[in-house]
Amino acid sequence: MNKTYSNLDIQFIVSGVQFKALNIAFERFEHSVPRHSHGARSYEIHYIPIGFGTVEIGEKEYEIIPGTVYMTGPYVDHLQIPRMDDPMGEYCIFLTCEYEKDLEASLSGDPAFQEARQTSVADLFLNTPFWFGKDTQNLNALMHVLFFELEHRLPGYREIINSLLTQLVVSMVRNYKRPAGSSSITSSSLNDIKALLIDNYFLYEYKTLSLPDLAKRLGSSSRQTERFLSDYYGKTFQQKKTESRMSAARILLSDLTRSITSISEDLGFSSIEHFSNAFKRYYGCSPRAYRKEHLQTS
Repeated sequence: MNKTYSNLDIQFIVSGVQFKALNIAFERFEHSVPRHSHGARSYEIHYIPIGFGTVEIGEKEYEIIPGTVYMTGPYVDHLQIPRMDDPMGEYCIFLTCEYEKDLEASLSGDPAFQEARQTSVADLFLNTPFWFGKDTQNLNALMHVLFFELEHRLPGYREIINSLLTQLVVSMVRNYKRPAGSSSITSSSLNDIKALLIDNYFLYEYKTLSLPDLAKRLGSSSRQTERFLSDYYGKTFQQKKTESRMSAARILLSDLTRSITSISEDLGFSSIEHFSNAFKRYYGCSPRAYRKEHLQTS
């Protein structure tokens, strides 16, 4: 589902630099994004958790796969093209920045301050107007928490969002400040990317799990996907599917306001009887018995 949070008033400070988050979005592309760039002191962080495509930066084309992250800073023009049979989904964070005026005015003439600026996290970030590579900092988890906080706005959400965005800036610097040559995507890291995609698929999409759908997302055949699951997890697709739905079932059953029928539907079962039988085979008791024994208070 596409989500956009715009006109935000979110500000945070990293190494004496004041950042503003003006737009935070997730979009599954259904069409190409025309070539564009942004002005001075503007930076876009693009993280792709799912899908495939290409991005053109200047005259060069880069292939996008799940786990790709790239940054486009001031005046860096870019054109994004999804692969239409499995279009990329993208988290995009648009930031602007400036030095705090009082700090810059008081310390700009200090040589020690100038030297510190050159090696600070903020300046390492700002002095990299373009970078493309594989995420090594678990940005997927960070994005999930960020969007949860933006959606639910629980007490203290602004403080958490500020902390998450600070972590995002640090994570980007850590992504591209690695030993030379480490940004290339090897067969081993491709397996890690596939595993991350599979983990998220079984974690969040338990209602509609299907082997052909997972294979399509991985860009593989059903047979290749089954082989990968067996080699990497030691389990078949059906075993992973059952494990995913039964794990979700226990969580949903903990909400005593939910009927077992509605939980059955949310899990993708065709009937409450089918759900009850599957639950009993897996846990040794029916959903009602599980609630009575483990959840309901006397």
